[in-house]
Amino acid sequence: MTALVVGLSHRTAPLAVLERATLDGSAARALAVRACGADDVAEAVVLSTCNRLEVYSEVATFHGGLAQVGAALVEATGVPLVELTDHLYVHYADRAVEHLFTVVCGLDSMAVGESQVLGQVRSALRRGQEDGSVGTALDGLLQRALRVGKRAHSETGLDHAGHSLVEAGLAHADEVVGPLAGARVLVVGAGAMSALAATTAHRLGARDITVLNRTRARAQRLAEAVGGSWGALGEEGALERALAEADVVLSCTGAVGHVVDAATVGAARAVRGGGAPGCSGAAAPQLVVDLALPRDVAPEVGRLPGVVVLGLAELGAQLAAEADGAGTGVAADLRDARAIVAEEASSYLAERRAAAVAPTVVALRTQAREVADAELARLRHRLGPAMDERVGAEVAQTLHRVVSTLLHTPTVRMKHLAADASSGPAYVEAVRELFDLDAAGTREPGAAAQALRAVPEARAEAAPERAGADALRALLAGAPRAVPSPLPGPLPGPLPDPAAGHDDGGPR
Repeated sequence: MTALVVGLSHRTAPLAVLERATLDGSAARALAVRACGADDVAEAVVLSTCNRLEVYSEVATFHGGLAQVGAALVEATGVPLVELTDHLYVHYADRAVEHLFTVVCGLDSMAVGESQVLGQVRSALRRGQEDGSVGTALDGLLQRALRVGKRAHSETGLDHAGHSLVEAGLAHADEVVGPLAGARVLVVGAGAMSALAATTAHRLGARDITVLNRTRARAQRLAEAVGGSWGALGEEGALERALAEADVVLSCTGAVGHVVDAATVGAARAVRGGGAPGCSGAAAPQLVVDLALPRDVAPEVGRLPGVVVLGLAELGAQLAAEADGAGTGVAADLRDARAIVAEEASSYLAERRAAAVAPTVVALRTQAREVADAELARLRHRLGPAMDERVGAEVAQTLHRVVSTLLHTPTVRMKHLAADASSGPAYVEAVRELFDLDAAGTREPGAAAQALRAVPEARAEAAPERAGADALRALLAGAPRAVPSPLPGPLPGPLPDPAAGHDDGGPR
């Protein structure tokens, strides 16, 4: 059995698709039970948040598991196959483990470093345990992931990553619009990073705070927490009016596409007053801090006169430059957290591969013991009463000692070789074939040969996101199954950098 992850998140799907795919607690439980009821899926657990829907499963085969989990996702969400698969990513085997550890540490969250996802994973695990969709394998994997997340937060300054990004952006207010204590602040969005932005601006003494969000109720809750006003982002003219009044704009919606465009800002500045004395018609300067990934603010906004735009890339570079010679700061915290993920994933996978060897080792030693016992019984039968009891005991001890000595090096070597993900399974299967063993410890001619032929597919440790989605589309459409390309090594591309600044949670 091997771990498989199929999901979509704020990194791969627009908000409209995420909204349609969001499942409440009971629907998430039903999806997990439905998925693990299939032939190729032994266990399943569903992680469903405002910005993420993922199914973690233990599967017998990549293709069978992918098809069955994908079909369950389509049925549970009601999103047509052609729409859903365009936004899905797939991680298999080693990459599935590394992805889970990355998610639990908050490194894949909209608010990088947030810890709310720890509670969400813990809740998903508890639901799976109660429903019976989580067995030994997933229970061990998710328990380990939770420990990795706690370690990352306790051993690094990951918790402060989001705070540092917001404070770095607001630090520019003095040079652009004057003291923040006298400024009017507009917060676009009402997620965790927006809440952090609003509370930080409030703590630093902003004169007035307005919150705009697609969902008016969430905007109201956040605005009331900081004594500000609120409005609906989709209401006609609301964003333009709020921009005309704001000195500092903090945007973090998590939407795919630009929320703040040049036309809207330009129209707002046309009616904005407060320019410098003697500069007729000039609008007062504005600082726009884009905390979203993908960007909320169109690049053209930064080219408008009097508007300074700072994005996550600029803020991340600033924080990295401010780090001292010892390598402290947000960039170093993220680097240390990624190192913890890599170390823990490697350790977990090595332990799992070693555990997978155990049945073969037991089978080999059991067979050898049975052969030794059979030969000893034959000897006793042939010699009969002529065989002294003391001599018989010595012969038995010697025979078993010889067997143990002969098997010691092969078994130690097999455990060592199993740690190599690329060739370990082939060595183990070769031993089963050579000694005519099966995993349960009994002799079954031909079973090992079949398993050995299956190794290439078992070794396909990961399917790239695009290839995974294409494979899922083909499988559900009934097309011939293509073997995923093995891509050994770490996750493709860098893990989220300091610019990946939002969170994964919060009420919708």
